[in-house]
Amino acid sequence: MTRRWLHLRLVAPLMAFGDVAIDHVGPTRDFPSASALTGLLGNALGWRREDGAAHQSLQDRLIFGALVARPGHLLTDIQNAKLEANDRGWTTWGKPDERAGATYDSPHRRRRDFLADHDCRVVLRLRDAPEGPDLDALAAALDRPARPLFIGRKPCLPAAPLVAGWVEGVDVRAALAALGLGGRALWPADEEGGTRRDVADRRNWQTGLHGGASRVSEGEIA
Repeated sequence: MTRRWLHLRLVAPLMAFGDVAIDHVGPTRDFPSASALTGLLGNALGWRREDGAAHQSLQDRLIFGALVARPGHLLTDIQNAKLEANDRGWTTWGKPDERAGATYDSPHRRRRDFLADHDCRVVLRLRDAPEGPDLDALAAALDRPARPLFIGRKPCLPAAPLVAGWVEGVDVRAALAALGLGGRALWPADEEGGTRRDVADRRNWQTGLHGGASRVSEGEIA
Protein backbone atom coordinates (compact mmCIF):
# COMPACT_ATOMS: atom_id res chain seq x y z
CA MET A 1 0.00 0.00 0.00
CA THR A 2 1.35 3.40 -1.01
CA ARG A 3 1.72 5.80 1.90
CA ARG A 4 2.29 9.52 2.25
CA TRP A 5 5.60 10.66 3.78
CA LEU A 6 6.65 14.04 5.10
CA HIS A 7 9.89 15.22 3.46
CA LEU A 8 12.25 17.25 5.65
CA ARG A 9 15.37 19.05 4.46
CA LEU A 10 17.97 19.42 7.22
CA VAL A 11 20.56 21.86 5.92
CA ALA A 12 22.63 24.43 7.81
CA PRO A 13 26.12 25.99 7.87
CA LEU A 14 26.70 23.85 10.97
CA MET A 15 24.63 20.99 12.35
CA ALA A 16 25.14 18.06 14.69
CA PHE A 17 23.46 14.66 14.86
CA GLY A 18 24.73 13.60 18.26
CA ASP A 19 26.32 10.18 18.58
CA VAL A 20 27.25 8.32 21.77
CA ALA A 21 29.17 10.79 23.98
CA ILE A 22 32.00 9.64 26.23
CA ASP A 23 33.44 11.98 28.86
CA HIS A 24 33.82 15.49 27.38
CA VAL A 25 33.72 14.35 23.72
CA GLY A 26 30.49 14.96 21.79
CA PRO A 27 30.71 13.30 18.35
CA THR A 28 28.25 13.53 15.48
CA ARG A 29 26.89 11.03 13.00
CA ASP A 30 25.79 11.67 9.41
CA PHE A 31 22.12 10.84 9.97
CA PRO A 32 19.63 12.07 12.60
CA SER A 33 18.58 9.68 15.34
CA ALA A 34 15.03 8.89 16.42
CA SER A 35 15.61 10.90 19.59
CA ALA A 36 16.97 13.90 17.64
CA LEU A 37 13.92 14.00 15.36
CA THR A 38 11.64 13.62 18.39
CA GLY A 39 13.31 16.58 20.10
CA LEU A 40 13.12 18.71 16.94
CA LEU A 41 9.43 17.96 16.44
CA GLY A 42 8.62 18.40 20.13
CA ASN A 43 10.33 21.79 20.14
CA ALA A 44 8.30 22.87 17.09
CA LEU A 45 5.11 21.80 18.89
CA GLY A 46 6.08 23.83 21.96
CA TRP A 47 6.56 20.86 24.27
CA ARG A 48 8.78 21.17 27.33
CA ARG A 49 11.44 18.75 28.53
CA GLU A 50 9.10 17.79 31.36
CA ASP A 51 6.60 16.42 28.82
CA GLY A 52 8.29 13.04 28.87
CA ALA A 53 5.23 10.94 28.06
CA ALA A 54 4.40 12.99 24.97
CA HIS A 55 7.98 12.79 23.68
CA GLN A 56 8.15 9.06 24.38
CA SER A 57 4.91 8.41 22.52
CA LEU A 58 6.07 10.44 19.52
CA GLN A 59 9.44 8.66 19.37
CA ASP A 60 7.71 5.26 19.51
CA ARG A 61 5.44 6.27 16.61
CA LEU A 62 8.20 7.49 14.28
CA ILE A 63 8.97 5.57 11.09
CA PHE A 64 11.67 7.31 9.09
CA GLY A 65 14.68 7.13 6.84
CA ALA A 66 17.40 9.61 5.90
CA LEU A 67 19.58 10.34 2.87
CA VAL A 68 22.73 12.45 2.61
CA ALA A 69 22.10 14.65 -0.42
CA ARG A 70 25.35 16.57 0.06
CA PRO A 71 28.01 15.28 2.46
CA GLY A 72 29.43 17.96 4.71
CA HIS A 73 32.84 17.99 6.30
CA LEU A 74 33.67 17.44 9.94
CA LEU A 75 34.45 20.49 12.07
CA THR A 76 35.66 20.01 15.65
CA ASP A 77 35.18 22.75 18.23
CA ILE A 78 37.45 22.62 21.28
CA GLN A 79 36.17 24.64 24.24
CA ASN A 80 38.28 25.48 27.31
CA ALA A 81 36.88 27.51 30.19
CA LYS A 82 38.40 28.21 33.57
CA LEU A 83 35.68 27.93 36.20
CA GLU A 84 36.18 29.61 39.55
CA ALA A 85 34.74 28.42 42.85
CA ASN A 86 31.49 30.40 42.48
CA ASP A 87 30.88 29.76 38.77
CA ARG A 88 27.83 27.78 37.78
CA GLY A 89 26.94 25.90 34.60
CA TRP A 90 23.52 25.57 32.97
CA THR A 91 22.07 22.05 32.89
CA THR A 92 18.90 20.31 31.73
CA TRP A 93 18.21 18.48 35.01
CA GLY A 94 17.06 21.47 37.06
CA LYS A 95 20.19 22.00 39.15
CA PRO A 96 23.21 24.18 38.28
CA ASP A 97 26.48 22.38 37.64
CA GLU A 98 29.18 23.39 40.12
CA ARG A 99 32.90 22.81 40.43
CA ALA A 100 34.02 20.36 43.13
CA GLY A 101 37.41 20.12 44.81
CA ALA A 102 39.90 22.57 46.23
CA THR A 103 41.83 23.44 43.05
CA TYR A 104 40.56 25.47 40.11
CA ASP A 105 43.74 25.65 38.03
CA SER A 106 42.63 23.17 35.37
CA PRO A 107 40.17 24.38 32.70
CA HIS A 108 36.80 22.80 32.01
CA ARG A 109 37.22 21.10 28.61
CA ARG A 110 34.62 20.18 26.01
CA ARG A 111 35.02 18.83 22.48
CA ARG A 112 32.08 19.04 20.10
CA ASP A 113 31.96 17.77 16.51
CA PHE A 114 29.82 19.47 13.87
CA LEU A 115 28.96 18.86 10.21
CA ALA A 116 29.66 21.88 8.02
CA ASP A 117 27.52 22.46 4.88
CA HIS A 118 25.76 19.12 5.29
CA ASP A 119 22.45 18.47 3.49
CA CYS A 120 20.40 15.59 4.86
CA ARG A 121 16.89 14.61 3.78
CA VAL A 122 14.40 12.77 5.97
CA VAL A 123 11.16 11.02 5.07
CA LEU A 124 8.85 10.13 7.93
CA ARG A 125 5.38 9.07 8.92
CA LEU A 126 3.72 8.12 12.20
CA ARG A 127 2.22 4.90 13.44
CA ASP A 128 -1.47 5.26 14.23
CA ALA A 129 -2.31 6.21 17.81
CA PRO A 130 -5.49 7.27 19.61
CA GLU A 131 -3.78 10.42 20.90
CA GLY A 132 -1.02 12.75 19.83
CA PRO A 133 -0.28 14.84 16.73
CA ASP A 134 -0.75 13.54 13.21
CA LEU A 135 1.58 14.11 10.24
CA ASP A 136 -0.23 17.27 9.10
CA ALA A 137 0.09 18.75 12.60
CA LEU A 138 3.83 18.10 12.55
CA ALA A 139 4.18 19.78 9.15
CA ALA A 140 2.21 22.80 10.35
CA ALA A 141 4.31 23.06 13.51
CA LEU A 142 7.56 22.95 11.54
CA ASP A 143 6.30 25.73 9.25
CA ARG A 144 5.20 27.89 12.21
CA PRO A 145 7.14 26.56 15.22
CA ALA A 146 6.30 27.49 18.78
CA ARG A 147 9.99 28.23 19.39
CA PRO A 148 13.10 28.80 17.26
CA LEU A 149 14.36 25.53 15.80
CA PHE A 150 17.93 24.24 15.62
CA ILE A 151 19.48 21.09 14.18
CA GLY A 152 21.20 19.26 16.99
CA ARG A 153 22.69 22.13 19.00
CA LYS A 154 21.45 25.63 19.67
CA PRO A 155 23.96 27.43 17.36
CA CYS A 156 22.87 25.19 14.45
CA LEU A 157 20.11 27.26 12.82
CA PRO A 158 18.48 25.88 9.64
CA ALA A 159 19.46 27.53 6.36
CA ALA A 160 16.12 26.68 4.69
CA PRO A 161 12.54 25.77 5.65
CA LEU A 162 12.51 22.29 7.16
CA VAL A 163 9.39 21.08 5.36
CA ALA A 164 10.34 20.29 1.76
CA GLY A 165 7.03 18.75 0.71
CA TRP A 166 5.47 15.30 0.53
CA VAL A 167 6.36 12.07 -1.25
CA GLU A 168 4.67 8.72 -1.69
CA GLY A 169 6.03 5.21 -1.34
CA VAL A 170 5.15 1.76 -0.10
CA ASP A 171 7.96 1.86 2.47
CA VAL A 172 10.81 4.06 3.70
CA ARG A 173 13.28 3.05 1.00
CA ALA A 174 10.73 3.70 -1.75
CA ALA A 175 9.95 7.11 -0.25
CA LEU A 176 13.68 7.97 -0.20
CA ALA A 177 13.97 6.92 -3.85
CA ALA A 178 10.96 9.11 -4.69
CA LEU A 179 12.99 12.18 -3.68
CA GLY A 180 14.92 11.82 -6.93
CA LEU A 181 18.25 12.25 -5.13
CA GLY A 182 21.20 9.90 -4.96
CA GLY A 183 23.38 9.27 -1.94
CA ARG A 184 24.11 7.20 1.13
CA ALA A 185 20.95 6.45 3.04
CA LEU A 186 19.56 4.80 6.15
CA TRP A 187 16.25 2.93 6.44
CA PRO A 188 14.64 0.31 8.75
CA ALA A 189 16.32 -3.10 8.72
CA ASP A 190 13.05 -4.94 8.03
CA GLU A 191 13.11 -3.53 4.49
CA GLU A 192 15.21 -5.00 1.68
CA GLY A 193 18.73 -3.98 0.73
CA GLY A 194 21.70 -2.38 2.43
CA THR A 195 24.00 -3.51 5.20
CA ARG A 196 22.32 -4.06 8.55
CA ARG A 197 23.69 -2.67 11.80
CA ASP A 198 22.55 -1.39 15.19
CA VAL A 199 22.55 2.31 16.04
CA ALA A 200 22.11 3.76 19.53
CA ASP A 201 19.46 6.28 18.59
CA ARG A 202 16.69 6.10 21.19
CA ARG A 203 16.11 8.08 24.38
CA ASN A 204 14.17 7.30 27.52
CA TRP A 205 12.28 10.58 27.78
CA GLN A 206 11.18 9.91 31.34
CA THR A 207 14.73 9.62 32.72
CA GLY A 208 16.59 11.63 30.07
CA LEU A 209 19.03 8.73 29.55
CA HIS A 210 19.93 6.45 26.66
CA GLY A 211 16.92 4.34 25.77
CA GLY A 212 18.15 1.63 23.40
CA ALA A 213 19.19 0.93 19.81
CA SER A 214 17.47 0.44 16.47
CA ARG A 215 18.29 -2.10 13.77
CA VAL A 216 18.80 -0.24 10.48
CA SER A 217 20.08 -0.81 6.97
CA GLU A 218 22.59 1.48 5.29
CA GLY A 219 23.24 1.65 1.56
CA GLU A 220 23.15 3.74 -1.60
CA ILE A 221 20.02 5.18 -3.18
CA ALA A 222 20.63 5.51 -6.91
